[in-house]
Amino acid sequence: MIKVRPRGNESIQQMLKRFKRLCQREGLTRDMKRKSYYEKPSERRRRKVRKAQRRQVVG
Repeated sequence: MIKVRPRGNESIQQMLKRFKRLCQREGLTRDMKRKSYYEKPSERRRRKVRKAQRRQVVG
């Protein structure tokens, strides 16, 4: 769970920006986009295989 506490004289906009940055680092926005529509199990497996192959090539 991500919590953002105000720092000193920090404005709401600055807190919101910090919150969005934390969400992005945690991967929440990516998960939300991925889960916003139904993905067939075969597509999910294909995506995981491609991700693993990319990891092997890069790492």
